[in-house]
Amino acid sequence: MNEFRMHQRIVQQTLLMLYFLLSYNGVQGEKNLSKLEDAELEKQLKLLNKPAVKIAKGGKTILLCHMVFGQKALQWLNFSKSNVLKFFRKRSSLLTVVFTKYEDIYDCIDFYKQHAFDHPLLKDHNYHPKMKPTLSRVKQNSDASTTSRSSTIWSKDGGCPFGTVPIKRITKDDLIRQRRIPPPENVTFGSQSAVSNNNSEAKGRYISSQGYKLAIAQILNNPNNKFAGAGMATNFYNPRVEGQQHSACRLKIQKDSDILQVGWRVDPTLYGDSKTRLFIHLQAGKIHCFNTLCPGFVQVSSEIPLDMSFEDYLSQRGGAIWEEKMYIDRDLANGNWWLLMEKDYKQVGFWPQRIFTGLTSFATNVEWGGVVYSPPGVPEPSMGSSFFPIKDSAYDAYCTKLTILNEEGKTFEVDNVTTHTDNPNMYKVLFEPLWDDTKPFLFVLYGGPGERAQV
Repeated sequence: MNEFRMHQRIVQQTLLMLYFLLSYNGVQGEKNLSKLEDAELEKQLKLLNKPAVKIAKGGKTILLCHMVFGQKALQWLNFSKSNVLKFFRKRSSLLTVVFTKYEDIYDCIDFYKQHAFDHPLLKDHNYHPKMKPTLSRVKQNSDASTTSRSSTIWSKDGGCPFGTVPIKRITKDDLIRQRRIPPPENVTFGSQSAVSNNNSEAKGRYISSQGYKLAIAQILNNPNNKFAGAGMATNFYNPRVEGQQHSACRLKIQKDSDILQVGWRVDPTLYGDSKTRLFIHLQAGKIHCFNTLCPGFVQVSSEIPLDMSFEDYLSQRGGAIWEEKMYIDRDLANGNWWLLMEKDYKQVGFWPQRIFTGLTSFATNVEWGGVVYSPPGVPEPSMGSSFFPIKDSAYDAYCTKLTILNEEGKTFEVDNVTTHTDNPNMYKVLFEPLWDDTKPFLFVLYGGPGERAQV
């Protein structure tokens, strides 16, 4: 009982101190905001940070309470479960948070309350957490069962329970920083020449957005193409970036102005750190954003967070190589576009067909490879492994096991692409057959030092 009373006093004192701190200055950087800007940020936070459900971290409990001072009194409190839970159940709303072993914090959001359903076209929906897509890849591997790499990221108590989805908590500092995210890349492809699995070079002509540099391979752009999906396996690196720069590898599908992407990226502006993380990106009409920062992507998996860190799975040139499979596939039954990951095609979630104009049907364009961004006047960052490819998957950043799905959902390996790089003095891209165990695979090998050094 004495321990309980002590914890009670600590809770009250902590909240009182927090109240005065927040009243004085709020979050770092907020003091320069006008009242109107601050009110708008608070509105965004309420939209993004939905109420959570369960809590776990090792043998302790993390409590998020809205006691006394409401939203501004939010604070992490780390105590044993025994008596404190009883106290908070009576006196506060109990929210669920899970931690990764990298100390990333995620709210376990009720499936039906996630930000996706704030989209005006998704208000009247019949989606549920047990949804399963009708996909040829999933049917072909329905009995597959492997240890999930994503399941190893969580702390001792594990991830979110079924019926909830892990959404990273957004702070006001995050929103202020993310204002500096550059507009999405806007590229057009002009005259093209194909490159198959030989040593010929493509002479595709890209017109890239200011600040972006690409090193990619692309299926020949044809408005008559009908792709129901695409996939890749990619290895992870941690190229150095600074300030507003970012460096990424992605799979990209597109029709007209509708674009979907999945891959990994190092992006301090987006994430607030320089870790290599999973990302998705949506462009549909006037809506465009990463991960769940705008409504659109319906998360189903309670295990795989969209911005999870690959910190323990970074490749070392000439050493350990870590790769992951990623897919974007169209549901044969209803046209939703599903994000699948790992060897057994884990279903992370989907972009509903109804939010698109171009991708209501099939994609006409698919890309694999690297992209970097640097503000005007700032030297370009490194890409991939930070070295030019040397036709060796033990040393090169790559995308491999490239597949596309035709309009009937049948899988085909890719053997004919166009390659492009914006500046071959900084970045290179190759499309090469390399042996893996007993058979050759086609690889998109990409990367380079940028302007830091010429390697």
